[in-house]
Amino acid sequence: MHFADRLKNVETSAIRELFKLLGKPGIISFAGGFPDPAMFDVEGIRQASNQALTEEPGAALQYGATEGYYPLREQLAAFMATKGVKNVAPEALIVTTGSQQALDLLGKTMISPGDKVIVEGPTFLATIQCFRLYGAELISAPIDAHGVKTGDLEKLIAEHEPKFVYLIPTFGNPSGALLTLERRQKILELAVKTQTLIVEDDPYGDLYFGEMPPPSLLALSADVPGSRELLAYCGSLSKVLSPGLRVGWMVAPAALLANAVMCKQFSDAHTSTFAQATAAQYLKAGRMPATLDNVRKVYAERAKAMGEALARELGDAVEFTQPEGGLFFWARLTGAGGKTKDAGEFAKKAIEQGVAFVPGAPFYASKPDVSAFRLSFATADVAKIEEGVVRLGQAL
Repeated sequence: MHFADRLKNVETSAIRELFKLLGKPGIISFAGGFPDPAMFDVEGIRQASNQALTEEPGAALQYGATEGYYPLREQLAAFMATKGVKNVAPEALIVTTGSQQALDLLGKTMISPGDKVIVEGPTFLATIQCFRLYGAELISAPIDAHGVKTGDLEKLIAEHEPKFVYLIPTFGNPSGALLTLERRQKILELAVKTQTLIVEDDPYGDLYFGEMPPPSLLALSADVPGSRELLAYCGSLSKVLSPGLRVGWMVAPAALLANAVMCKQFSDAHTSTFAQATAAQYLKAGRMPATLDNVRKVYAERAKAMGEALARELGDAVEFTQPEGGLFFWARLTGAGGKTKDAGEFAKKAIEQGVAFVPGAPFYASKPDVSAFRLSFATADVAKIEEGVVRLGQAL
């Protein structure tokens, strides 16, 4: 068979390949980016699905509008209003099959082969694969614990004139970085100054452990004239409600949204109406605040335990910034004491000790840092986290 040339631009996910090695009994995995299923509000979702089938069974089980189930679009607009985005009409967003589809639709509508796209270095692995599939040349913008470095980003925009810039400002995957308010405002000003589209991916913004993070770029755009027309926002219920529902959404300028709807018609016609109706009923029932409070409390405890264990068991052989939210630690091997600085080598030794994590190199579109690695604390309880980090120390 002769496959499409575009497949030459991508390869199988390194994370998915790693999962093939996790069949060993008793292994503790810090590799996945999944929420803990114990955190799912099963009873609330059950009630919501029953309510959907009671109130509008025909609409919940029938084909639906490509733009999304209107009652859900209303609920999502109201949900965003609670987070400071006050002026999103239901018609100004579309429902997607997870935020991953929103990224795919951006690739389909915006990227021609050879177009340049700026992403963070490191960034979400699936984004690298998705944009490369459509032929993008990806440019990495350096980040630190406070998000993308806006001075470097400004220079890269001037040099490369990208089709758009893709950012995860709030508790990024894999970095866990939190973009400061000052940098957020600068990015919006840059968008207007250079007339560059900014894509804000925000699946983790509700998972904060202490103080609320700065408002989203979308919320702040009201204070920077002209920036709203240069923003595309991707949201998701996967990390806060259930990945299995596959409910995400996108807010974008009208012309981009219209083209995204057209492309979505060709790919899946519409996101599952039953899943959308269930999500709409769940949000309508007002259970989300309590669910988020519980999730934040549990993940905060696990993140604290992992940070303390890493400092205790690995010492100066590793450096990291304690995350303020999200699902991930981003760490680097220092080589102190003659220990390895190669995260790929470390990962193989860790598997032998019964613990797994993801080496950081695949998260870079260019110039990978081979000493970096990602740990997720989401799906292991405190006892397993502490035991897993002990095993990491033995592997190192």
